[in-house]
Amino acid sequence: MTIAILAESRPGERRVALVPDVSRQYRKRGWDLRIQAGAGVGASFPDADYAEAETKVVPGRDALLDGARVVLKVQPPSPEEVGALPSGTVLVCHLNPLGPTGVMEALADRGVTSFAVELIPRITRAQKMDVLSSQATVAGYKAVLMGADAMTRFLPMLTTAAGTVRPAKALILGAGVAGLQAIATARRLGAVVSAFDIRPAVKEQVQSLGAKFLEATLDESSEDEGGYAKALSEEQHQRELELIADNIRDQDLVITTAQIPGRAAPVLITEEMVASMRPGSAIVDLASESGGNCEVTVAGESVDHGGVTVMGPTNLPAELPFHASQMYSRNLASFVDDLFDDEGEIDFDDEITAATCVTHGGEIRNERVRAKLASATE
Repeated sequence: MTIAILAESRPGERRVALVPDVSRQYRKRGWDLRIQAGAGVGASFPDADYAEAETKVVPGRDALLDGARVVLKVQPPSPEEVGALPSGTVLVCHLNPLGPTGVMEALADRGVTSFAVELIPRITRAQKMDVLSSQATVAGYKAVLMGADAMTRFLPMLTTAAGTVRPAKALILGAGVAGLQAIATARRLGAVVSAFDIRPAVKEQVQSLGAKFLEATLDESSEDEGGYAKALSEEQHQRELELIADNIRDQDLVITTAQIPGRAAPVLITEEMVASMRPGSAIVDLASESGGNCEVTVAGESVDHGGVTVMGPTNLPAELPFHASQMYSRNLASFVDDLFDDEGEIDFDDEITAATCVTHGGEIRNERVRAKLASATE
């Protein structure tokens, strides 16, 4: 079986779906590897490193795809890339299957069997495949560095001949993987950290990292069966907004990470809250691509709102492509290794396979994607 790794075409995407060190995980199954020339350069993996790792470097996309059974990517394929995939190809990458694109329909029409890595279930067997967690780790770390750079203050306490500088205060909204990494990073840099999440179960994790947990009293379950936060009623949402408003005015750095799969991100920071913050403070909104947790966030931009810098970064893992690619590549290798049996066949009844398969046999198989498409046409 031949596995091909496409170079990324999305502007600003510097990650790659295979790093040289992970090649051996595929080769031990007897599979052949090809990679498009230059695919790893943006992540600091030159073509020569792949050649040394027994991965064939192929100059052109058409030659790369010719005869390949499996194609690996990071970002969803462009319409042009979908058109270049031979019928029967197995595609594994991020697909944004619940997003407002026509990619799913195009993949089905093309006869491509596609798997969306962001749909990997949160079960013990799938932990080593968890792409969302690995990339969220990168984003949470980078968000704190960006915020610290935008602030006009130090993060740590400093005792100098010129006097003592008090440590900055940081507030992390959302204590998932990105939020927990942001807490850990802000603590390492010396900030006094507090965090908020609607899921009481994360309190112990937040406190174990040395942060204060801001607790809201909610009358309903705040997480779904997969452990993700879910949308609250209007009354419950108002309670959490009041708690955030009471705490945000004294913060120097705020990182927001709250997202609900398949829905717009909840607004947690109103324009009035931003106005209550001190000039020189910073907000880094990691939910900017799904609408943003802050009312004044502009995706892909940094705006000054009354002296407060509000940043809406997109695709932060691509800002640290070396380690982000290493982690993503290991996740992908574990997924592909589990996907195929010794004869190269796929068991579509397998729990992980069934959860991640979006298109197969000319059809969209994923029920959530079909429901999303049906509602969009009503």
